[in-house]
Amino acid sequence: MEKTANKVSAVSIIGNIILSVFKLAAGILAHSGAMVSDAIHSASDVFSSIIVIIGIHLSAKASDKDHPYGHERLECVAAVILSAILLVTGMEIGFQAFQNIMNRSYEILQTPGILALIAAVVSILTKEAMFWYTKINAERIDSSALLADAWHHRSDALSSIGALIGIAGARMGFPIMDSIASLIICFFIAKAAYDIFSDSINKMVDRSCDEDMEREIYQHISSQPGVLQVDLLRTRVFGNKIYVDLEIGANADISLKAAHDIAEQVHNTIEAAFPKVKHIMVHVNPVE
Repeated sequence: MEKTANKVSAVSIIGNIILSVFKLAAGILAHSGAMVSDAIHSASDVFSSIIVIIGIHLSAKASDKDHPYGHERLECVAAVILSAILLVTGMEIGFQAFQNIMNRSYEILQTPGILALIAAVVSILTKEAMFWYTKINAERIDSSALLADAWHHRSDALSSIGALIGIAGARMGFPIMDSIASLIICFFIAKAAYDIFSDSINKMVDRSCDEDMEREIYQHISSQPGVLQVDLLRTRVFGNKIYVDLEIGANADISLKAAHDIAEQVHNTIEAAFPKVKHIMVHVNPVE
């Protein structure tokens, strides 16, 4: 997991550095303030990717005396930080757009060159490709921090769409289009930040896993030899892992060793069948 996350983050860092330099040069040469701002936005993504690397590295640390349940929640902390950065980015774009609309000082803006349009298109295609690349890998290794970074790429693509509309509008004599597009994009970025934050918080407060997962675990337990009934099944999400507390019913006339073997069999098969289950505690009740 950590190896994959580091590889994806390294690609993000290198891609953002190259893209930032290209957009900054295009913004300066083509006299586009929107493109210069977009270049700074891309440069900030380098910082986000570094947070992802640190968060996933810390969450992968083995359990110790002070943290017997592991460090998985540290990845959620990294995702919360990234959601905050994403929200601030969106609010900054929206606030600047709102100021431009209220000031109505469009006549002082210099018409950007064609190079700025080209840079905007390149940025949209590149950031969208980085979004899907990061998202696919984040879902494959079930990493909330990496998924948050993917949505940061999407926010950059949306920002570039705003810049593209604004630059095209300015070249056609309608500079207000830049601010209107940016204001709309602000809400999309804020929504993505909220979704990431909400998902991360749910993983940090011992929320149960979804009903489909619990149903699958229940059915798997019920099918194990020696299990006569399932008396209790509780799950809690811990970072990107699941802990299970379970009470099963077994024949009251069997020996303690036989009851222990049934519990151990249930424990081992559940962890093998459900990779997200990090640990399962099994208690055996006697059934007459």
